[in-house]
Amino acid sequence: MKAKLLFPILWSGVFLFAACAPVAPRAPTPDVALIQTSAAQTVIVNLTLTAAVPTFTPLPPPTDTPSSSVPDTPTLEATRAPTLAGGITATPILCDALSFDPATVDVNIPDNTEMQPGQTFVKTWRVKNNGSCTWGAGYRLVFSYGDRMSGQPLPLSGVVGPGQEVEVSVQFKAPTKAGAYLSAWQMANALGRPFPKPIYVKIVVR
Repeated sequence: MKAKLLFPILWSGVFLFAACAPVAPRAPTPDVALIQTSAAQTVIVNLTLTAAVPTFTPLPPPTDTPSSSVPDTPTLEATRAPTLAGGITATPILCDALSFDPATVDVNIPDNTEMQPGQTFVKTWRVKNNGSCTWGAGYRLVFSYGDRMSGQPLPLSGVVGPGQEVEVSVQFKAPTKAGAYLSAWQMANALGRPFPKPIYVKIVVR
């Protein structure tokens, strides 16, 4: 009789213990939207940090030859005159040049010769070709400065080689007004380029 009563009592205790035992809390259900938002924020932060990190481009290695935009300046060498024996430097000879002796240059009409107003005359000089070129066709006297006095140069009498003397002439007409007049002329080559040294005539009209 006691055994039959004890069995139901034990089962009642088991059920009562199970009912009173604490229930284990269930794991919360994760919020999918919250997880996606957090992941997006993480990506944004990582990109921001990556952009904030400066990047350095390595410089090219230095070269031995410096570059320059300024072109090289050519070096000019002075032309030296030839040196003769004994250390004497020869003077360069011009192609076209003349010289004269002051004592013999005026063949006629010396300086301050008196002329009548409007008088025509021919002035002649004796000069020397001291250049390296021969005077030939096209060589002539040309007006340089002063009073031209209607001067017309006469042609050379022939070819004049270097070192030779020659007489050159110009036909003039004296001015009609009284006074002293000077007319300077230069020998010129076939291209019309005058020689360095002029010659002149000087008259006085009364």
